[in-house]
Amino acid sequence: MAENPFNPALFRDSAIPEDTAKLNAAMIELMTPLPEWWNTSAQAARDGRRAGRGPFPPPVFSDRAQTITIKGRDGNDIPLRVIKPQGGGTRGIYLHIHGGGWVLGAADMQDPMLERIADGTGLTVVGVEYRLAPENPYPAGPDDCESAAAWVLQNGRTTFGSDVMTVGGESAGGHLSAVTVLRMRDRYGYLFRGANLVYGVFDLSMTPSQQQFGNTRLVLRTIDMQQFYNAYLPTNPDRRQPDISPLYADLKGLCPALFTVGTKDALLDDTLFMYTRWIAAGNEAELAVFPGGAHGFTLFPNRQSDEALERGNAFLRSVTG
Repeated sequence: MAENPFNPALFRDSAIPEDTAKLNAAMIELMTPLPEWWNTSAQAARDGRRAGRGPFPPPVFSDRAQTITIKGRDGNDIPLRVIKPQGGGTRGIYLHIHGGGWVLGAADMQDPMLERIADGTGLTVVGVEYRLAPENPYPAGPDDCESAAAWVLQNGRTTFGSDVMTVGGESAGGHLSAVTVLRMRDRYGYLFRGANLVYGVFDLSMTPSQQQFGNTRLVLRTIDMQQFYNAYLPTNPDRRQPDISPLYADLKGLCPALFTVGTKDALLDDTLFMYTRWIAAGNEAELAVFPGGAHGFTLFPNRQSDEALERGNAFLRSVTG
């Protein structure tokens, strides 16, 4: 029998580490009584996150970070949050796109993780403060990410000391990273050195794992995805357009990618399907599956988070070496 590229053992509950199971149980207990962001407002949810209310650790802001502002294609200001490796030198640039369902999150909300990436890879991290829905629905977010990538491509060597560019992000940031990879290929003829796509959403018409996840409040549920889509795509266009759902794009001729996901994530299928299509299009790709990992598991202090971060750093080092 031929070797199965997907190890079934990874997806069984027996493979879930004890500390991961305890973290998931604690997350469900913590999140179940929390109010829904769509019953208050997106801004109230953002303010609560910044104040440290909710399931995620309170933000810690880096004293190493600097902010520069560029102009977007609509004439809007786009702040870029820059964290350089310790020591001052740089081997390249990591364009980081934050998550939060296109509605929540911010470029300065994960500074400790971005410091570890900068120091672990030797890359200058450039975080994109893209416009958020529902105030700024599609295509504002991806337009800002494209504008940031194009600006870094043109100005990276003079501003940061390198024009070697990688891209990546988590959740909606993984989605916007994939969209940016495609736009830069199609509109600029440019290929990133690599894409670090962490539990991204790649099919906004909803994969089976999104539809079947149910209402267990383990960070991300079926209804959460539906509400995020309603905010990001209020006019309800064809959600399988490649610029909206990159799973349906022509994926030929793309850069190497690392796909990371946990088995208890509503977006599990998105990663498995996108990894398979990336490979089938003839591109290099790696798949990192973490048994029991919930959506957002890399943002919590736990052993799997450390393992995933180092796997991502190793990938970024390999494509920029």
